Amino acid sequence: MSVIRIGTGAGFQGDRLAPAIDLAERGALDYLVFECLGERTIALAQKARICDPSQGYDPLLERRMRAVLPACARGGTRIVTNMGAANPLAAARKTAEIAKELGLTGLKVAAVTGDDVLDRIGPCVLDETGTPAADLGDRLVSANAYIGCGGLVAALEAGADVVICGRASDPALFLAPMVYEFGWARDDWTRLGRGVLVGHLLECAAQITGGYFADPGVKDVPDLAHIGHPLAEVDAMGNAVLTKLPGTGGQISRATCIEQLLYEIHDPARYLQPDVVADFSGVTFEQINPDRIAVSGGSGHPATGHLKVSVGYRDGWLGEGQISYAGANCVARGALAIELVQARLSPLGAAIRETRGELIGVNAIWAGGKAVAGAPEIRMRFAARCDSVETARRVSEEVEGLYLAGPAGGGGVSGSQREILAIASTLIPAESVKTVVEMKEVQGETA
Repeated sequence: MSVIRIGTGAGFQGDRLAPAIDLAERGALDYLVFECLGERTIALAQKARICDPSQGYDPLLERRMRAVLPACARGGTRIVTNMGAANPLAAARKTAEIAKELGLTGLKVAAVTGDDVLDRIGPCVLDETGTPAADLGDRLVSANAYIGCGGLVAALEAGADVVICGRASDPALFLAPMVYEFGWARDDWTRLGRGVLVGHLLECAAQITGGYFADPGVKDVPDLAHIGHPLAEVDAMGNAVLTKLPGTGGQISRATCIEQLLYEIHDPARYLQPDVVADFSGVTFEQINPDRIAVSGGSGHPATGHLKVSVGYRDGWLGEGQISYAGANCVARGALAIELVQARLSPLGAAIRETRGELIGVNAIWAGGKAVAGAPEIRMRFAARCDSVETARRVSEEVEGLYLAGPAGGGGVSGSQREILAIASTLIPAESVKTVVEMKEVQGETA
């Protein structure tokens, strides 16, 4: 193929569905990619799988597949996604079941596994703790390596119409179709780097069409309520034109592209990926038409030979409570509320490992924030990391107790407790991670 069309169905687990349906129905796509995993997302999915072995995949997988499979099957659009999360095999089985219900016989659904490295992570030293993962003992929940495009390409070569994996590098989901369609060599560092560039620009969906960009009066975005997701027209050299469907809201401009290019990038000249070290330092964006941006200048260098691993572990319980104060002197009353809760919890000693008291609207984001004179209202939030759910419950109870044993005029109390799932990072040799493809073909009813 001289040019392939790749669209973004989702940029995170909770992304909107309507733009993906629009792309499936009107996009004339070769590929529709759903990127739905974050660092904590997969650790939470591992917890869900531990509780129920049939779960652990993206909770929106069924809704998304039901919405886009018919149009994708009609148009010959192949789907690539990491919605398998902690359980790609179960996700593939569920997708095949949905396809059968929809009458899409002959559809091939592939599960790509191998990113789960929990059985090998013990000796690896975690960046955040400086100690081996094995030291976490039974607190260790998950360890998932960021695989590259190899397993995804193998699934496409095997004829998969839907490819479902777990933890993969975000750009690898988009790189795989390019490697497969254009036959790029696995050491063609320049083209691989360009493919990663296209994937990075597309991976966050509406961020490049004006979402997470809009700033009223500063960076206005038209019809944000009906924002569309992006698609890329990619050629065999790895150069691309970024655009969106006619009639959709939002915009694609040099500014939106530049912001997304730099998003989550430490060194633009060395973007470390499983397949290549991408070099974005020479990238150029040219506005060739409204909502059409030509992308070129990407490059790459040999991969490092190591894969990043996200490690999830249990790290206590979070107890939280909130209460609102309004009117004259409300900031001072909120500050007093924090002092009271802190004092009343102090007898619990080491059972509370860490606390945070803040006034939303004053210093919840900026620690040194100061209230605007005559602030009409604030909301006090007190949170603590605790060693047990019982202790966490005490935190919420003490905030609720402020109703009659705290400053005047408090109201709207809320409280919650949840287990904390912390995330740490480390590296593992790429050669120790092997991917496996398992195919499921949707069969029709037998006579």
